[in-house]
Amino acid sequence: MKQSIACILVKDSKIFIAKRLPIGQMGGRWEFPGGKVEKDETLEEAIVREFEEEFSVKVSVGNIITKNKFTHNGKDVELTAFEIFIKKEPLDWILTEHTEIDWIEPEKIPSLNFVDSDLLIYPDVLKYIQEKY
Repeated sequence: MKQSIACILVKDSKIFIAKRLPIGQMGGRWEFPGGKVEKDETLEEAIVREFEEEFSVKVSVGNIITKNKFTHNGKDVELTAFEIFIKKEPLDWILTEHTEIDWIEPEKIPSLNFVDSDLLIYPDVLKYIQEKY
């Protein structure tokens, strides 16, 4: 089974989301940043790598929030969401895989054109944020 990660970053009770480049099956949709876990890479290593590649930002990894399984293009995938923390927030975010970013109230996510796999974990992410923040 393939492994993917979702990065949940919260600041002032708002959640960080990013809009994918307008290419591919999920192009132009909003997401919790993350991606595929490479061979011989831990989930935590994937998070650090993905955030560095996609935003040039160093992060630390917190707790697992939730997991969910889904099928994408005929392949089973397990998606694990982690809370992450920025070591130092940049003045200007460098976007390599996204066209824009935003900090929004988590309750607004269902009104956005969000990727399906992230919507599967959304109820657990919302509950986690509401209980912790």
